[in-house]
Amino acid sequence: MAFTFIRPIPTPEEILRAHPLPAPLARRKAERDRAIIATLTGRRRLLVIIGPCSAHDEDAVLNYTERLARVQEEVADRLVLVPRIYTNKPRTTGEGYKGMVHQPHHRRAPNMAEGIVAIRRLHIRALQATGLSAADEMLYPGNYPYLADLLSYVAIGARSVENQLHRMTVSGLDVPVGMKNPTSGDLSVMFNSVRAAQIPHTFIYNGWEVATTGNPLAHVILRGAVDRYGLNIPNYHYEDLIRTAEMYRERPLRNPAIIVDTNHANSGRQHREQPRIAMEVMYSRRNSPLLASMVKGFLVESFLADGCQSSGGRTYGKSITDPCLGWPETRKLLLKIASLV
Repeated sequence: MAFTFIRPIPTPEEILRAHPLPAPLARRKAERDRAIIATLTGRRRLLVIIGPCSAHDEDAVLNYTERLARVQEEVADRLVLVPRIYTNKPRTTGEGYKGMVHQPHHRRAPNMAEGIVAIRRLHIRALQATGLSAADEMLYPGNYPYLADLLSYVAIGARSVENQLHRMTVSGLDVPVGMKNPTSGDLSVMFNSVRAAQIPHTFIYNGWEVATTGNPLAHVILRGAVDRYGLNIPNYHYEDLIRTAEMYRERPLRNPAIIVDTNHANSGRQHREQPRIAMEVMYSRRNSPLLASMVKGFLVESFLADGCQSSGGRTYGKSITDPCLGWPETRKLLLKIASLV
């Protein structure tokens, strides 16, 4: 076999015993779960999942999240803000920084045993400092138990949404899960993924035969597509949103909700386009009762500093993966969205 077995990984039970979630934080997380679910299933507020492309620097992420918490106080009657604390990163070619779970110190060699501890510590610290429970991407379904008591939102990426184990694992979660359209842009694949997540399954998970009840809070995220020539095709325009909403109505899915990813193929990875995209979607909601009822919010990539840098860069609060909107523009965007709710 071409495997080198480096070190054993502690079990979720071992990690949770060593790094427990204090009871007051567990209660706060439950409050946040209720608020986020009410936003996805109601019409009074919008959900904004927002933060860096990858959480590579614990201190910078906490600084960002503390700023976000102050904005949350200003817009509490209009928006529910969920920090995007993504600690697992899929890579198109397999190269590059794969997230804090791989490299708890992004300039050092991978150490996933330490990475598991680092990502749990980061999520606990963010909740403790701000009262905002966060979102993370499920890149490795088997790792979910390490953060299950901390996450209020989970995203399934464009490269994972067709995977059977991701879909079945989501069917056992009790928090909202956004299923992105695949990079091909095939919306039927995305809707099939939501359907699979919303129904019960029996399967093998982390060494057990398990049964799930289905997750009625699974929903769609539109992130744009890439055609056969590698060109970006956005899917946030009015006609795209109407067609997605109509496809929802054709299917027996619970709690229909559309989240629009303002970056990735929707922006052509031009991160400064995100405010314009969000504004277009807000005006589309105003022009259609159907969209007003189904478009529930946004997924936005932003950090303290604008743009991105190489993984060896030393600019504080600047992404080392995809470029992100800087903090001044982020704050303006959130206040503008709130003014249009």
